[in-house]
Amino acid sequence: MSEYKTVVRETEYISVIERSKFICLIRGVESEEDAKSFIDAARKKYPLANHYCYAYIADEKGLNQKFSDDGEPHGTAGLPILNAIKNRGLCKVAAVVVRYFGGIKLGTGGLSRAYGGTALETIDKAEIITLTEAEFFSLNLSYSQYKKISALIAGITVLIEYDKDVKVKIAIKHGVKEQLFNKISENLGVEISVAKVGEGYFEFKDR
Repeated sequence: MSEYKTVVRETEYISVIERSKFICLIRGVESEEDAKSFIDAARKKYPLANHYCYAYIADEKGLNQKFSDDGEPHGTAGLPILNAIKNRGLCKVAAVVVRYFGGIKLGTGGLSRAYGGTALETIDKAEIITLTEAEFFSLNLSYSQYKKISALIAGITVLIEYDKDVKVKIAIKHGVKEQLFNKISENLGVEISVAKVGEGYFEFKDR
């Protein structure tokens, strides 16, 4: 079973170091294109800044990585931001640190600490979730059947569609589906029709 941690929604944090303002924005992303769009949005949000340094890991395995110093001395901005992301074990996330130069040079060490530290502060203020690899199944139930098992599947329900019957999409961790389906059948007193509809990642609450 594989899993990864990511940021739920956009978080922003500001630090002022030797009169330079560092503004970090971070959020979860679905792809490299999504990460690039987020970086472009940060440039538009703060159009008068001196630097837009960033890093992202665009996949759940941590293989699709990129960072940029955007004019700062080599290795002093993008890499410290990327290291902050890695330090907290995040994937599918992008972080941009916008800098307004305050007139005082920080040196390479000072820049690395400023960029990396601001990114870490922002990550620690963000809401982080763990997503676990799962299989998704669809169940067709009558209203009375759904009422009987709603509590049993509450924490793993992805989608509910109401019509003449109730169509429920649930997420199940690998290796536990037989046990769960047996429990559902016991509660209903009958075998139920179940169809696998895909695989992906899901935030299970029973951690």
